[in-house]
Amino acid sequence: MPISPPFIAPTRHRDADSAVAQIQHLYAQATGHLKEHLQAFTQGETLTDRVRACYPFVRIQTDTVLRQDLHPGGHLSYGFVAQPGRFETTLTRPDPYGPYLTKQLDLLLRNHGVELEVGISNQPMPVHFALGEHDHIEGEMDTQRRMLLRDFFDLPDLSAMDDGIANGTWRTRGNESRPLSLFTAARTDYSLQRLRHYTGTSPDHFQNFVLFTNYQFYIDEFIRLGQQAMADPNSDFRAFVEPGNLVTRRQGLAAQAGDERGKAPPRLPQMPAYHLMRSDRSGITMVNIGVGPANAKNITDHIAVLRPHAWLMLGHCAGLRNSQQLGDYVLAHGYVREDHVLDEELPLWVPIPALAEVQIALEQAVSEITGCSGVDLKRLMRTGTVASTDNRNWELLPDQGPQRRFSQSRAVALDMESATIATNGFRFRVPYGTLLCVSDKPLHGEIKLPGMANHFYRERVDQHLRIGMRALDLLRAQGPEQLHSRKLRSFDEVAFQ
Repeated sequence: MPISPPFIAPTRHRDADSAVAQIQHLYAQATGHLKEHLQAFTQGETLTDRVRACYPFVRIQTDTVLRQDLHPGGHLSYGFVAQPGRFETTLTRPDPYGPYLTKQLDLLLRNHGVELEVGISNQPMPVHFALGEHDHIEGEMDTQRRMLLRDFFDLPDLSAMDDGIANGTWRTRGNESRPLSLFTAARTDYSLQRLRHYTGTSPDHFQNFVLFTNYQFYIDEFIRLGQQAMADPNSDFRAFVEPGNLVTRRQGLAAQAGDERGKAPPRLPQMPAYHLMRSDRSGITMVNIGVGPANAKNITDHIAVLRPHAWLMLGHCAGLRNSQQLGDYVLAHGYVREDHVLDEELPLWVPIPALAEVQIALEQAVSEITGCSGVDLKRLMRTGTVASTDNRNWELLPDQGPQRRFSQSRAVALDMESATIATNGFRFRVPYGTLLCVSDKPLHGEIKLPGMANHFYRERVDQHLRIGMRALDLLRAQGPEQLHSRKLRSFDEVAFQ
């Protein structure tokens, strides 16, 4: 028999706060149990049985699809189950996810008027995921001891972490409960670990509005603006965080516990993240994803578990029309998906639509920051289809095959990441948008040359970034209730946003 924590019977709740408090209690018991026995194991203690603790779950059962729409959240596209039955999900990290969980559970209670059940699931918690961010006990063991770890503790099981729910391919088996959330606890924990690795910052620092870029120039400007905001005691942002969890507090704010652990890394991580933080997590995170659709898929796969309110791509592109000028903007309203990294998860016959709320915010931001409107705005910004490719040197392929396809698709610009980011936004129900800047026109003899590129970067990066940040301000003002609309949700959708 596994060595498990004392059993706690499931409890029933009529309010979200008590349900979340019980989830926190069960989670603390599970992680404490695993840490205690792992500590003993690393110190040489002999274990006689497998040590196991399981994730907490929350469950709801309803006999009707009717909702009680007499409350302010009754119009939302989430917060309710789509059919009668039993629905549940496993949960992790209830402290940082506490406000999110409270909101989701409160909506379920208001919509269905039934009790929530909270208990211990049968999904084992991998011991690695129970450790705190700064716990590295495993590193204290020798090689032989580390090899024995799997004999006594549960390790991450990839079969429990697939994206079948998000992809729409998950099917109920037998008397199994239907899912409440897009992500199980283990899938969430996996991504939280990956975010630390790839971005060099704690997931706790990520904000609900995210900018992606494929050039360091944008990051340099974001750092400048972040430091400028921290020098302003009246700034809406309270902290600026850089890789290594290096925290700068706004002028006049005292340092907080844990700030001293931050240290600039000897080298930047693969996709460094920077965070302009607000107290309600409605600030801005910016990530340099580098070049290519694989990176774009990788980082959005993981950020999606944080349930952001919107993400935008700001980057450079090849202009495909002779009428475009270097420095012009392209607002994507459709995508040609020749990036291929999501073909298995989301078939090519699935359209990736433009989202009106995001399009309007981006267009308004361009107008405000540039001072252009009407015909002048049309000269500066082209709305059209963006093609994304996985071949950086597509123009060198023989027979001009790509050129013909892009022409037939009516594409006005080409890059390597935008379609991936938009497609994963669609897939994970995260509102998305793309605003690119024309940096070369390879079909018309204007290729990237060092002098031309450097002049372009100096002229446009600051303006482009401020447009993206202003667009997020406009989206923030709309509120998540407006952004998380029915357009991104399927027929048979999970209840959690």
